Amino acid sequence: MEVVKTWRSDWRYPTTLLCIYGFFSTVKPLEPFLIPFLTGPDKNLTTEQVNSQIFPVWTYSYLSVLVPVFLLTDWLRYKPVVVFQCVMLVITTALLRWTESVSAMQAMQFFYGVVTASEVAYFSYIYSVIDVKRYRKVTSYSRSVQLLGYTIGSVLGQLLISFSLMSYHNILILTLVLTLIALFTSCALPMPQRSMFFHRKHSGAAPAVGGTAEDKVGSVGADGMFKTCPASLEEMRDEEVQRAETGYEQGESGGAESCSQVILQLWRDFQQCYSSRQLLYWSLWWAMATCGYNQTGNYVQVLWEHVQPSQNFSIYNGGVEAASNLLSAATAYGIGFTDVRWEKWGELALGGFSGLGAAALFLMTFTGNIWVCYSSYIVFKCLYMLLITIAMYQIAADLSMERYALVFGANNFGALVLQTIITSVVVDSGGLGLPIIPQFIIYSSYFSCISVVFSLRGLYSFWRGLRNKQDRTADTNESLVIEEQQL
Repeated sequence: MEVVKTWRSDWRYPTTLLCIYGFFSTVKPLEPFLIPFLTGPDKNLTTEQVNSQIFPVWTYSYLSVLVPVFLLTDWLRYKPVVVFQCVMLVITTALLRWTESVSAMQAMQFFYGVVTASEVAYFSYIYSVIDVKRYRKVTSYSRSVQLLGYTIGSVLGQLLISFSLMSYHNILILTLVLTLIALFTSCALPMPQRSMFFHRKHSGAAPAVGGTAEDKVGSVGADGMFKTCPASLEEMRDEEVQRAETGYEQGESGGAESCSQVILQLWRDFQQCYSSRQLLYWSLWWAMATCGYNQTGNYVQVLWEHVQPSQNFSIYNGGVEAASNLLSAATAYGIGFTDVRWEKWGELALGGFSGLGAAALFLMTFTGNIWVCYSSYIVFKCLYMLLITIAMYQIAADLSMERYALVFGANNFGALVLQTIITSVVVDSGGLGLPIIPQFIIYSSYFSCISVVFSLRGLYSFWRGLRNKQDRTADTNESLVIEEQQL
């Protein structure tokens, strides 16, 4: 009994439970085959209905609930939102399994948007129940199990479909069982006693000193490898919890912060962070590129279905997703071992590699070969993960610990706003409602514009650096001449 009590009070207990939750909640064998499932005999929906009426709901739902869920996560102290996220995932899977109409599928996408927005609770829970010195280790664990879950889900789905071992409906039942395991695990998580804003602990200690750029890159690289959208808010909570623990903001012990105080502090930090023009340029690329990447990922299955209908071809969407996840992770991880001065060459890299990404998208759009389409998608995803890691590094290197994470969250929110605008204008049936090929022509052109803008910006920065170096050299030579004359 004493052993069990000691285990439950150890940091490994909540970490293990959270990792089990993270794994079982991300194993989704049907996800790479969602379009064939919805447009096949099981649901009998048309590609146009899925593309223009159903999928846009996720973007609108995600944007509408992101900020409220973020604040509620802190106010409720994480665990209730983790449980709530899993309940929403159960509802999403149940709607996919037992309903068929367009309105039901729209409701499914709404609930999945809530699931996505609630991920902030998963990525911030662990920092409220363990010591600061364990942050890096548990971040690695929680990230790794999610990547493992996504990859195993894709491979499992591919095997089940390719060898006709399960129907789509039975795969959904399997997914529901896995999600219920995650739900029971989330209920067993211990309840945190503090949070970042509303339930902070104050002390009179001196504030902690921010880490080095190398320390920052460790966590940044993980973000770049495994996540593209709300995960960056985990960094925000990580650092703010550290501020609370070290007494960065002093006040009454155990006092709770009001909502107005929380929002005011966030706004002040936001203004101070974006006062740097250099940071603003990098953040602009982040928001624009992430918007285009998410939009491409959301609708790429529709493109694959257009290039090669699943009724006439043994599809390999699951294998492609698994390969792209692993190769993207390896690509982003490799950035940590490169010896490149990204402050000098980074903007040129953003422009050049964005251009290659645009070329891959154009190739996907106009090819009639599904294997070329698959390969181009893998290249595009790897390029994005490479660049987002560079952008994260540059932003992190220029900010103090407690502020760089706030910028990450704001950048992702900006990307979501842009994505909502593009969805409502280009995709939604209430807007232009374009078919999939014109959509991808727009996405390809969008990345081409990003490439041109940042290539020009990079060339200008490089030229300005050379001019400054020449001016410094001229000043040095002039000083030496004056000294010689005086002698």
